Amino acid sequence: MTNSTSGSTGGNARGQISIKCIPLGGLGEIGRNMMVLECGEDIVIVDVGVMFPENEMLGVDLVIPDVSYLLDKTHNIRGIVITHGHEDHTGALPYVLPQLNYPPVWGTPLTLGLVTGKLREHGQVDRVKLNTIVPGQPVSFGKLKADFFRVAHSIPDGVGMVLQTPLGPIVHTGDFKFDYTPVDQRPTDFGALAKLGGQGVLCLFADSTHADREGSTQSEAVVGEAIEQIMSTARGRVIVTTFASLISRIQQIVDAAARHERRVGVIGRSMVQNVAIAQELGYLKVPAGVLLRPDEIAQVGQMPPRGVVVITTGSQGEPTSALTRMANRDHRQIEIVPGDTVVMSSAPIPGNEELVSRTIDNLFRLGANVVWAHGPGAPTVHVSGHASQEELKLMLSLVKPKYFVPVHGEYRHLILHARLAQRMGVPAEHIMVIEDGDVLELTADGAKVRERVSAGYVFVDGLGVGDVGQVVLRDRQLLSKDGVLIITLTVDRLTGQPVAGPDIVSRGFVYMRESEELIEKARAQVTAAIQAANVHMEGDQHHVDWQFVKNKIRDTLSRYVWEQTRRRPMILPVVMEV
Repeated sequence: MTNSTSGSTGGNARGQISIKCIPLGGLGEIGRNMMVLECGEDIVIVDVGVMFPENEMLGVDLVIPDVSYLLDKTHNIRGIVITHGHEDHTGALPYVLPQLNYPPVWGTPLTLGLVTGKLREHGQVDRVKLNTIVPGQPVSFGKLKADFFRVAHSIPDGVGMVLQTPLGPIVHTGDFKFDYTPVDQRPTDFGALAKLGGQGVLCLFADSTHADREGSTQSEAVVGEAIEQIMSTARGRVIVTTFASLISRIQQIVDAAARHERRVGVIGRSMVQNVAIAQELGYLKVPAGVLLRPDEIAQVGQMPPRGVVVITTGSQGEPTSALTRMANRDHRQIEIVPGDTVVMSSAPIPGNEELVSRTIDNLFRLGANVVWAHGPGAPTVHVSGHASQEELKLMLSLVKPKYFVPVHGEYRHLILHARLAQRMGVPAEHIMVIEDGDVLELTADGAKVRERVSAGYVFVDGLGVGDVGQVVLRDRQLLSKDGVLIITLTVDRLTGQPVAGPDIVSRGFVYMRESEELIEKARAQVTAAIQAANVHMEGDQHHVDWQFVKNKIRDTLSRYVWEQTRRRPMILPVVMEV
């Protein structure tokens, strides 16, 4: 088993064929999936996803891949393959496509439908050529060809890719599991995988998200049975929250509601949009009269409680989501009342546990009965879409790769998947554990990490993309911990003498009305710092290095505040000349 090292260098002999595999996201983390496969003048990109911000990324909305490696190679990009419609594989497209001059995008019908909705929101849908993947029908990407095979996941229409290269096939599984009873009746294609293994596979890139889980992942059908049980016993309304892209989950909720003569209301912008797209494309089948019209949803409170099901967003406790607003009594259409049953049909994304717990507590306070994954005595209301260890073994035994690269997951998942592959007979020297930015080069002589490229975080904050960096985040973290002191001083432009101030404003440091003595002494420290600053005089004109004065104020006040409070607020001196 080979770990990535940034010290590996070296080149190929002239004319030797090589394939570069460069993850720009998704390895050593959950989300932000993006893999670049480069052979000669042809580049194929697999997935362009987002990662949701971690707790310390204050104010950041999304995290997307850094594509600076590709900026001078855009003319070589033959296409972007999207394996399925989840945000961690599609969400960065509107931000990355403009940087790459809008290369063509390939995906299955449902995936393209969800991508189209996303691009339309950003006014880009007419600038991108969208091409449909049909498993079994090869696609040309320059001199390279790709085939696709179906995989079961928690969203329909997922595929894996087989890229035919001069050195042999490279297989990328995308996200997958072996579900023998999928809701859409399209299981992972065993036959295609076994055929590949018989022909010989150069390298396998396989999903590692649940490499730390023993056994096999349960079928999505188990969730349908749990939802059926809940609806049969619930005395009042049933409100189910899940990811808006889990179309198979939504189908099972709709089916159970229809069997129990309940009408279904859909709430939440992304949920409404995805349900409409899935219905239009035939991936979601809803019996006539089951869905509530938008104007009827406002009347849900007047309908018989046993006749209503609500499907909504907010499974991660997002502050502005529909369910969180319901839990806070802030939703304009739905009010939680005693007798409601709320089903959290999802698992918290790492980092969201506190938000989810708070939402559950608030729902209980309103008298609702809450059912959540791993709750006490709860039925199985959520299963993963990712393969566990026994399924990962099955994938390895079917494909029989020469080289193996675990992808998608935290670093521990990659290591555990690598160890699993070694137990399955893949030689340790043929297992490459790489991370974002590593350039893995495959040649006839072997596989080796040759170098590293930039693959850091790019932050999306409001309408800004990339304008928030580590320095800004560090400032935000400092402000969140100890607050800020703003010192304003007005001086005479000619004499350099203070004419007003210094005035001090505290935000997030101390409450000024209760700390007047501290603020007054801090003001005296600032005055002393100004007097000690170096003010030079040439003739009748004063020349003051105000940057030096500001630094003197900052250093003096910082030292004083630390001595008095053991806090380190951000200190911002502002000097105005009149």
